[in-house]
Amino acid sequence: MGEAIDFGRYARIKASRQGRVLTLALSNPKLMNAVDGDMHRELSSIFLDAADDKDSDIIVLTGEGAAFSAGGDLNWMKRSFEAGEKGPDAAEAKRIVFSLLDLEKPIIAKVRGPAVGLGATIALMCDVIFAGESARFADPHVRAGIVAGDGGAIIWPQLVGYARAKEYLMTGDAVPAREAERIGLINHVVPDDELDARVDAFAAKLAGGAIQAIKYSKVSVNVGLKQLAHTILDTSIGYEMLTFTTEDHKEAVNAFLEKRAPAFTGR
Repeated sequence: MGEAIDFGRYARIKASRQGRVLTLALSNPKLMNAVDGDMHRELSSIFLDAADDKDSDIIVLTGEGAAFSAGGDLNWMKRSFEAGEKGPDAAEAKRIVFSLLDLEKPIIAKVRGPAVGLGATIALMCDVIFAGESARFADPHVRAGIVAGDGGAIIWPQLVGYARAKEYLMTGDAVPAREAERIGLINHVVPDDELDARVDAFAAKLAGGAIQAIKYSKVSVNVGLKQLAHTILDTSIGYEMLTFTTEDHKEAVNAFLEKRAPAFTGR
């Protein structure tokens, strides 16, 4: 079953326990839990540690404060290309997706506010997704001049079909919580002030069930999704890494930080 894990070594993910339920909260509150280099690295190991943790059967994934995650930290991206780097570590990016899909314990997403980019990907790859009415989901990689390569191309079509997925991935437009529930992107929308209680009740329901049967039912469903991820992810991350080197990406980041409209040139 593994050993009790000391989650205190994580700086960008805060862990708390309630019985056999382990809650993991993304924590970069000054930037609405945006993913910087530290969080990206920690996300590549947190689900492995959660799998090995002997004191939990159910995982809740959420964000600290009023946001789930605002997506990639553009200041981090700017420092990256100014240093001559080619974007986030591709091996880390793959570990994030595969370790999340390999996690046998049921994982519930609890989403308030924005779940954007990689934040949306990891929320949508959870087993059951609860959102407050303030939530919105978006994969705006293209608005940063890069390919939606770190998992969005895998999970969005599975949830809402190819036509809707391509519309949202090619535009980066956000989906409000109620619309996300209507089109099947997420499971449940509840008033923000009821979100904690609803997730706690659902987590307790699973924790009080036949956990082996529940866990391996989830694993069985995920087999096809994991096969799909293995088919797509190398290609999509490769395309994403390519676009991290483009002038359009640099222009998008600089324009955002300078609070102006970008002028894309296709280069």
